[in-house]
Amino acid sequence: MTTYDAIVIGSGPNGFAAAITLQQQGLSTLIMEGADTIGGGMRTKELTLPGYRHDVCSAIHPMAMASPFLRSLPLEAHGLHFVQAPYAAAHPLKNGEVARLCKSVDETVAFLGADGKKYKDLIEPVVEQWETLSLDIMGPLRFPEHPGQMMGFGLDGLMPADWLVHRFKTITGRALFGGMAAHGIQPLSNWGTSAIGMVLMAVGNRYGWPIPVGGSQSIANALKSYYLSLGGTIQCDCWVEDIRDIPQHRVLLLDLTPRQLLGLKGIEWAKSYKKQLEKYRQGMGVFKIDWALSDPTPFINSECNQAATVHLGNTYEEIAHYEKMTHCGKLLTEPFVLFAQQSSFDRTRAPEGKHTGWAYCHVPNGVEVDRTEAIETQIERFAPGFKDTIIARSSMNAMDMERYNPNYSGGDINGGLMDIRQLYTRPIRSLTPYRTSDPSTYICSSATPPGGGVHGMCGYAAAKTVLKDHYGIKEQDLKLNFLRGGNE
Repeated sequence: MTTYDAIVIGSGPNGFAAAITLQQQGLSTLIMEGADTIGGGMRTKELTLPGYRHDVCSAIHPMAMASPFLRSLPLEAHGLHFVQAPYAAAHPLKNGEVARLCKSVDETVAFLGADGKKYKDLIEPVVEQWETLSLDIMGPLRFPEHPGQMMGFGLDGLMPADWLVHRFKTITGRALFGGMAAHGIQPLSNWGTSAIGMVLMAVGNRYGWPIPVGGSQSIANALKSYYLSLGGTIQCDCWVEDIRDIPQHRVLLLDLTPRQLLGLKGIEWAKSYKKQLEKYRQGMGVFKIDWALSDPTPFINSECNQAATVHLGNTYEEIAHYEKMTHCGKLLTEPFVLFAQQSSFDRTRAPEGKHTGWAYCHVPNGVEVDRTEAIETQIERFAPGFKDTIIARSSMNAMDMERYNPNYSGGDINGGLMDIRQLYTRPIRSLTPYRTSDPSTYICSSATPPGGGVHGMCGYAAAKTVLKDHYGIKEQDLKLNFLRGGNE
């Protein structure tokens, strides 16, 4: 059997990021994937009918171009191309107004009217400082390299969204912020929920919310192509239950969340480490639907058809109430729905003249309740006649999501609750949470900082720790090489 410097279990964005970072330093690496295709949350399949290509998990990628790691890679040369909608996101209201997240601060400000100046004061510094600020925001807990910038961001970002929203006076400004903050999949009364909304708006203004041509699988395919060009090796259909069954290696990196770590055989975790993993808290789950559609979604306000993502939850107050009740285990009639319409901008997604739809809502962790009617009725509130456009549908409840990808425990697509207690101290309280109690085993999944999303920064940080611990490569030297590769 071949002996590898490092083996990475899992081929999601973080698994690839870890393997690529190590392979770039001349190490021999192997990615082992349990499914028959690579990608983790970056997969695209014909879930409904032939010719209709649906993103199984991630769809729109706000963090893909905002990620320092992904921007450093020549993925366009390996087949990855993005398209942009005129608006990154839209948020219709029942009063007929529509809030819009545009591809610049000034455009967004122009639509917000009386709230424009407040928005500009809050978001423009994040947009302008993103190149340096992102290295502190999207890394482990540490003293920031740019403390002044981080302090300015943190004073606002650490607030609960329920507090920061009071800066906005218009119904549109409040709703836009609420829809963004609700991507955190937790009550908007939680500390730190403002940061989630601020980051998503800022990267939307700086990079847009890009759509990968051909589906999210295109990101995985480009990462695979680049990784193989470096000399890396991939094995699919290799479900690992016992690490004693895998090839010889010096270091093991696990793109797995705590529940999977606890179930692995062949590793004896220290009692204190195991206890912390057992206490790790999961967030809400999701119920997801994909549709094959006969026509574009008939939104009352046609400007919604110009957005990659449409937030359907009406007012800030309705969204906040829904997130709070769902977190408490209750199901409400009108869920907050995140809806994407990729086929309007990427014609590879559906047959000529036809369309796809993609949506999910949050549900209590682990419930198997069917939310199809609730989601479709909520879409109908803002797009009467939507149900008449449905040709076929495919739905996945929270436990279907876990069965598809065990990292989504109970349907939790963020790899664990991302509240203030687990934002940077995940999955354990440590300044280097990528290390486990086994000195040759590391964790590189979304259960480590900075958490969920297609950005690869968890895997990059884990690999950086491995290089320091086992190969004596100083962090500052690696970072310099990393930053030189960045491109906008």
